[in-house]
Amino acid sequence: MTTNGEIYYNWRNHFMVLLDRVPTPIAVCRQDGEITLANLAMAVEWGTVPGRLPGRRLQEFFRPRSAAQLDRLAEAVRLGRRSRYALEVRWPPGPEGPQRSGEFQIDLVDGAYEPRPLLLAVLHTRRPDPPAPAAEVSPVEEQILALVASGATTAAVGKAVGLTLDGVNYHLTRLSRRWRVPNRTALVARAYVLGVLDTNQWPPRPAGSA
Repeated sequence: MTTNGEIYYNWRNHFMVLLDRVPTPIAVCRQDGEITLANLAMAVEWGTVPGRLPGRRLQEFFRPRSAAQLDRLAEAVRLGRRSRYALEVRWPPGPEGPQRSGEFQIDLVDGAYEPRPLLLAVLHTRRPDPPAPAAEVSPVEEQILALVASGATTAAVGKAVGLTLDGVNYHLTRLSRRWRVPNRTALVARAYVLGVLDTNQWPPRPAGSA
């Protein structure tokens, strides 16, 4: 016999599989901003994985641009109003990274296993124009980034571009230091933000390639 708990966890797992296929950053939060679910796109904004976000609060990552917008949202949550609310926010993509901006669209939704409505927060980012570092990436580094973005191992990358494992790691470390990112997930995310990789292509490939 299937219990309510089993139904909940099955639902949660299926929901997460679907969310991770959505390229838009999405989080489900309690009314105090505590994250209960977050998809891969949201985690990539901070160079981490979805499993490390539950229990954290959106306020730790995103700073509202307008106190008035935040006050309206807080009042709507308090009164339980079912509508969509916009909240402009700013945030860095990682340690010492340049500040970014965007807008949350926040809806109050009923949770089947929650006593109070949840917040569905969908982040629409404003991508900056590609800055100078994008032009500094060599053709070999472009190929390496595209292969890493596709999920290739270090050995597979080296075989594809004609480098040893140490050679591949050298380029990845060099790019990570230049862009000030902590790991490969954040490095790939930064490559897309800077316009090095084509956002409309799969498998990943350098922007502007034929």
